[in-house]
Amino acid sequence: MREPSRDRRQRILAVVQSRGAARVSELATELEVSVVTVRRDVEELARAGRLRRGHGVARSVVPVQEAPVAGEAAAGGAVAIVVPERHVYLNETVHGARTALEEAGMRVVLHIAPRLTDAEHTVVERVLSGDVRGLLIAPRWRTRATEEADYGWLAGAGVPTVVMERRPRQGSALHATDSVCSDHWFGVYLAVEHLVSLGHRRIVLAARDDSPTARAVRAAFAEIAGARPEVEDWTVVLSAPDAGPDPADRSERPLGLAALLRERAATAAVLHGDVDALMLVQQLADDGVRVPGDCSVVAYDDVVAALGSTPLTAIAPPKAEVGRAAAELLMQRLSTPGAWCVRRVQLLPELKIRGSTQQV
Repeated sequence: MREPSRDRRQRILAVVQSRGAARVSELATELEVSVVTVRRDVEELARAGRLRRGHGVARSVVPVQEAPVAGEAAAGGAVAIVVPERHVYLNETVHGARTALEEAGMRVVLHIAPRLTDAEHTVVERVLSGDVRGLLIAPRWRTRATEEADYGWLAGAGVPTVVMERRPRQGSALHATDSVCSDHWFGVYLAVEHLVSLGHRRIVLAARDDSPTARAVRAAFAEIAGARPEVEDWTVVLSAPDAGPDPADRSERPLGLAALLRERAATAAVLHGDVDALMLVQQLADDGVRVPGDCSVVAYDDVVAALGSTPLTAIAPPKAEVGRAAAELLMQRLSTPGAWCVRRVQLLPELKIRGSTQQV
C-alpha cells in the first residue's frame, strides 16, 4: 500500500531533525521512493518553513548542533576553486566540480585569477587566509617557466589540493599532488587516426602555444604524425597571432593557413582551440579554400566547434567529467585524511564527427 505523502514527509522531517542534515539521495533510498518524490517533499517542507533546502541536501531548522552530511567534515569551511579569467575551456570543468560538491552539501567559492604574473599565487594566499578546507585549481601556466615556478608554493599549499586539467612534470615538487586531467595525447591520436582513415597524408596542426593543454597537443601531434608511415608530411604553426607564450611578441605571426596548405599540398588540418578554429575556417573560405571540399578540419576542444556554419568535427576532452572527478577525489581526501594514496587521473577525450571532414 502506498504511503500517504503526509506520513512520508513526517518521516523525512524526523530523519533530518535527528541528524541535522541529510542528502536527498540517501532519504530516497531509506524511504524506498524516487529521488524526484523526496525532492518534491523537501520543497514542500521548506516552503512551510519546517526545514531548509540546499543543493541536494535537506537541513534541520531546529536549533540543535547540526550534524554534517556524509562526506562533509565537521570542521566546516568551503572548497575553493581557482581558475584563470577568460578561459572558456574551463567553464565546463568548473561546472562539473561545483555540481559534485554542491550535491554533497559542500559550500563552494569560486576565485578568478587575472592575467598577471604570479596571479594564482596571490589569489591562493588570500583564499587560504580564510575558512577554506580544500582547493581545486587550474593554473594558467602560459609558459613552461611559469609552470615550473609555481610547483613549489602550490605543493606546499597546506590544504588538500587537486590540480585540474593540468599534468605536473614527473619528478617535480608537484608530482605527489592529486591531479585530474584529460589525456590529450589520446585526443590528438584520435584526430590523426580519423584523418588518416579518410586518406589524408599531409596534415597541418595550427595550435596555440600558451597553456599546458596547448603544449601537450603540439608535442603529441609531432610524436604521432612523425611516427605514422602513412603521414607523408606534417607541420605545426601558431593558430593565431596572440597564441604564443608571450602575447607581446608578434614576431612569430602564423603564415596564412590557406597559403600554408597550398605550400605543403596539405589536405587536412587540426586546429586548436575552437575559437581560433572557427576564425581560421572563415579565413580559409575567404581565401577560396572549401571545408571539407579542399581541406578537412578537426577542431580540438569542442567548446563551440559545433556552432560553425560548417559544424566542425572535433576532439572533445571530458571537461565536465574532469571537474567532477577532481571534486570527488578532493572529497575523498577530506573525508578520510591520510587514507588515500596520491592519484594522477587521466580521462579519455572523444571524437565527435560532424561536417568538416571527408574522404580524400
